Amino acid sequence: METITRKPYETDLTDDEWAILEPVLQRALYGDKTKTRGHPRHYPLREITNAILYVLKTGCQWRQLPHDLPLRKTVYYHFRRWQKRGVLAQIRDTRVEQARAQAGKEAPKYLAVDSQSVPSTAKGGHAGMTGARR
Repeated sequence: METITRKPYETDLTDDEWAILEPVLQRALYGDKTKTRGHPRHYPLREITNAILYVLKTGCQWRQLPHDLPLRKTVYYHFRRWQKRGVLAQIRDTRVEQARAQAGKEAPKYLAVDSQSVPSTAKGGHAGMTGARR
């Protein structure tokens, strides 16, 4: 288990949360393989994940990452890579399935979105904002 040598933040994953998330993340990134090729990782996967969660939970800019977390360029690179590969969606879906299983519920088969709950204006575009044409 990797130890964190810095002061923990409120947004950091607990050991129990990481034990659930690590296999999901490993499977999403590498499938059945293990990372044995390529450049060795400079920062642990858990630290990168903690840094991404810090940005997502606090809403700070990437440039405002604390200095004791991994470099912002590294964190942003991994975030975009995971986003493009669908890793973040896989993590979300897996966590939803696990939470529903713990609650004794089955996974939902259908999802309905009520479009009436989204406020809109009666007129579209700039009709009320344009001046008279000459």
